[in-house]
Amino acid sequence: MHILVLGSAAGGGFPQWNCNCAGCRRARSDDPLARPRTQSSIAVSSGDGRWLLLNASPDLRAQLNANPALHPQHGVRHSPLAAAVLTNADIDHVTGLLSLREMQPFAVYATERVQRVLAGNSVFQVLNAGLVPRRAMALGQPFRPAAADGTPLGLEVEAFAVPGKVALYLEDESAANFGSVPEDTVALRVSDPATGTAFFYMPGCASLPDWLAERLRGAELVLFDGTTWTDDEMERAGTGTKTATRMGHMCMSGESGSIAAFDRLGVARKVFIHINNTNPVLLEDSPERRSAEAAGWQIAHDGMELSL
Repeated sequence: MHILVLGSAAGGGFPQWNCNCAGCRRARSDDPLARPRTQSSIAVSSGDGRWLLLNASPDLRAQLNANPALHPQHGVRHSPLAAAVLTNADIDHVTGLLSLREMQPFAVYATERVQRVLAGNSVFQVLNAGLVPRRAMALGQPFRPAAADGTPLGLEVEAFAVPGKVALYLEDESAANFGSVPEDTVALRVSDPATGTAFFYMPGCASLPDWLAERLRGAELVLFDGTTWTDDEMERAGTGTKTATRMGHMCMSGESGSIAAFDRLGVARKVFIHINNTNPVLLEDSPERRSAEAAGWQIAHDGMELSL
């Protein structure tokens, strides 16, 4: 399998358009140790030239243009992008669909819950239903994603619920965990049936309970939620009042952080993705970056390529 990291930042990207924190200032100044990043999304291929998009970032148009493997290859109209899988209904994971409205066939996979959100917002009707089928995926049931015409892409995907919460714009303040249900935040296990290789894509995850840790134990590759370094990072930076926990994310550092939680799992390759603009690991000369790398983690960047 071939994996392209199209975007590696959390919502807002790096630098964020209205953020004047030290990291964003360095990114705007073309500091080579503070590389800009677009909002998170990856693409996967079995090697046949067709690609499966995992999450549709608001920056998708620029991401497609930045990656030659995703450029039109023949004819007047063409795209190697054959299907998309959505892990939740967050703004930074669904709005990129609107950039794919130029009468190009592809399929959209998501849970029933997320499909209802898309169907309930008329702006997504710009995607011609005759060309862009919307297919529901059930939790815990592996499936073979296919292009709009039903041709299999040579991959297998299993979606399963992980700790998290409903998208911000769907929150119910009167309900427990803001009205979240299991289908609101899912992780993906993507495998190549021909080779048996597999990886996990988890851009949003609020904690690592024992059952989830055991599922990830010994994995070949995990791309995991790297939103913040500390739980109260945004408050410390003066950019907001919400904690990582409140936003449905697991911080990297500390006894209850993801670095400590993964330390005992024997994962062969660990990559942080979906990284907030306030997270100091984005700065390649920061002590936090050195600490994460010393623990065996890679920090995803736009254009990063991975192979299994």
